[in-house]
Amino acid sequence: FVEKYTGLVGFGLDRETDEYSITYYVQKFSDDELMKLLRSRMSNSDIQALADMLIRLLKTYLSNQEYHRYFLKDEDQEENT
Repeated sequence: FVEKYTGLVGFGLDRETDEYSITYYVQKFSDDELMKLLRSRMSNSDIQALADMLIRLLKTYLSNQEYHRYFLKDEDQEENT
């Protein structure tokens, strides 16, 4: 997505732009080089806060089955459901 997206990146205009923008930001944020740099500079409390937020979002918006399928990419879980 992030390599091909040419639309507006910003928040507050409309829901669709917000959805595309958050996808863009999260994908850029998870870049290996960027994360290597950031994680070496982040405080323990920032690491914990980010982990807590990510885990909360996963628990709030994904069922257990979706968590295994989309986040863990657990194909065995998909076959067992």
